[in-house]
Amino acid sequence: MIIVVLRTIILYTLVIIALRLMGKREIGQLQPYELVVIIMISELAAIPTENVGIPLLSGIIPIMVLLLASVTLAWISLKSERARTVLCGSPSILIERGKILEQELKKNRYSLTDLLEELRIKNVPNIADVEFAVLETNGQLSVFPKSQNRPTIPKDFMLKTQYEGLPLTLIMDGALNQRNLQQGNKDLNWLMNELKKYNINRVEDVFLASLDTSNTLFVQAKNRS
Repeated sequence: MIIVVLRTIILYTLVIIALRLMGKREIGQLQPYELVVIIMISELAAIPTENVGIPLLSGIIPIMVLLLASVTLAWISLKSERARTVLCGSPSILIERGKILEQELKKNRYSLTDLLEELRIKNVPNIADVEFAVLETNGQLSVFPKSQNRPTIPKDFMLKTQYEGLPLTLIMDGALNQRNLQQGNKDLNWLMNELKKYNINRVEDVFLASLDTSNTLFVQAKNRS
């Protein structure tokens, strides 16, 4: 039993490392060759886990080979546009200048029902509002509304806006982030004085505290119940 547990932990750790080396992507963002690699790695890891009679190396070596192949293909696709087209395919325009391209739908085996469903997911319920719709190589649909139907932005009214950067998390679940505190040009005394305004006397009592670029502090205390 201990051997089975150890073999499972080793293979599990190896698979996690392999997926991390492949990059940070969601399942829906994977290219076809990446999805194939993930499926094969899961199968190769399952076989020696279920059968202790199979040497552990029989699962480790193929996984490493697949990982090497995946990283190599990813590197090649970064360097060569032609290779990227062969490995990943090319985007398909399903709606062009407000007109649905039936041939592209058939080519990609994409039904009108699928198209309308994806448009609703993108908060575009009326297909008449769409100027372009592009089916990306990862299967996701990019939608570009007609100019008169897109949401207005400050630039449309020639308004100048203030810079908005990323907020700094100063405290998370009672733990102080000293690095972010220094990055925000603040010190602990300032933070404690600000927390007292919320009737909080200890950092440990804070669930979340973040500082935005306008020096506005957001604070939420832990649930004391």
